Amino acid sequence: MLKTRIIGVVLVREGIAVQSIGFRQYLPIGTPEIAIGYLDRWGIDEIVVLEIDATASRRCPLADRIRSYAQQCQVPLSVGGGIAQVSDVERIIRAGADKVVINSAIVTAPETISEAARRFGTQCIVASIDVRLEADGTRMAFTDSGVRPTGLTAQQLAQRAEGLGAGEILITSIDRDGSQRGYDLELIQGVADVVRIPVIACGGAGHPEHMRAAMRCGVSAVAAANFFHFTEHSVIIVKQYLKSLGEPVRLDSHATYRSFRFNDAGRTGKRDDGVLEALRFHYVPEERI
Repeated sequence: MLKTRIIGVVLVREGIAVQSIGFRQYLPIGTPEIAIGYLDRWGIDEIVVLEIDATASRRCPLADRIRSYAQQCQVPLSVGGGIAQVSDVERIIRAGADKVVINSAIVTAPETISEAARRFGTQCIVASIDVRLEADGTRMAFTDSGVRPTGLTAQQLAQRAEGLGAGEILITSIDRDGSQRGYDLELIQGVADVVRIPVIACGGAGHPEHMRAAMRCGVSAVAAANFFHFTEHSVIIVKQYLKSLGEPVRLDSHATYRSFRFNDAGRTGKRDDGVLEALRFHYVPEERI
């Protein structure tokens, strides 16, 4: 059985790793290299670095910066932000990235995806689709950090990206971003149903159970940014939680937390007498929010 990948996302704005909330509020974390190194050392399967201010600045990530990212990373590294032409793709791959993440160019320069896929292979191209839930219940795709409407639904843009040659779809709910309320399962399922390429779910993780729910939608990977930065959940704890419930995740680190018990919040703890006991937090299922 194929393992479901656990992907760490590092958002970079003005050269600083940030926490994003609803694509509107950005809280500084620190240097991207430290965040990348942490994820890499604690057993993440892949890392995605997105320079979220690159498109507005009309630039793509600098080669020196990508080389710096790659030096901290032994797992597959994807880099995105402001990629508008094939030369941008080539520059990023040559600097050390394994994949490039393309967002706005899906709409503004679709030939970039087609030509890049032809030259470098579809496995190198990740189409990033940011989605907002509209008042009428439709899930519409946006570009430029959720600012520019495409006029297409998430499913329509995903199908277009697949047709152009993208090898994966990274689907992010703008509404759930930073909310810790869980992934938009209807969005994820809707996209997974209409494409044949791997789908990565992103936006809203606040508990390992949220990742487990997304896995039920048939995704190939679940991704999170804030979740790994601002809670005591390490990557290993998340993986052990999922593995203990029978989910097909890769866990090959020396530390496994195999003997630990997990509470409703997915946290672990130990009593003074040495008996392992979960800390007392409460997980509220999405249907009760």
